[in-house]
Amino acid sequence: MNRETLLINFYDTMSSKLGPSSWWPAETPFEVAVGAILTQNTNWNNVRKAILNLKNKDLLDPEKLFFLSENELAELIRPAGYFRIKAKRLKNFLYFLNNECGFNFSVLQKKDMNWLRTGLLNVNGIGPETADSIILYALNKPSFVVDAYTKRIFNRHNLVHEDMDYQELREFFMSCLPEDTALYNEYHALLVQVGKKWCRKKAPLCPECPLNIYLE
Repeated sequence: MNRETLLINFYDTMSSKLGPSSWWPAETPFEVAVGAILTQNTNWNNVRKAILNLKNKDLLDPEKLFFLSENELAELIRPAGYFRIKAKRLKNFLYFLNNECGFNFSVLQKKDMNWLRTGLLNVNGIGPETADSIILYALNKPSFVVDAYTKRIFNRHNLVHEDMDYQELREFFMSCLPEDTALYNEYHALLVQVGKKWCRKKAPLCPECPLNIYLE
């Protein structure tokens, strides 16, 4: 079986077992982007609390946050952890939004995907996974998101090498899968679920995993 067919089979198996993921949970593209930055090195429950703080203060708006002091922003996002570092990263992203689209995501969405990725990666504090999450989930463009779950699952199935870097992994999926935003969105979300529930770093639950039928 070739890699393209196998990856689609993986997707169909996960989808059949887990159903729709409805990810990323957010009301606006800007909320998605904020969540992508805040979720670095923490869990989603903590991010949710930080975003709720911003919503309760009616501050989940790029222009309002732009004019908020970095210290004030840091206190509001404290539940997300590393809050001073993340406040600085958010501020850097807000400067990018101001300079490139005047805080208008519909303008940003019209930009070429490669231009967007290069621009986001030039923002201090935004790495490849965060950039691709913003491009895929906030801007609805087909950029496959790779994370630790992705690498672990496919390494255990002997489809990728343990020493492959982020870009190599991303290119592997994008070369094997159709260029489809909805597919990339759901595929990544399903892999996260499998990684959390079964393909754990320690003591994986392989016999219970829906992907165990593909283990050699």
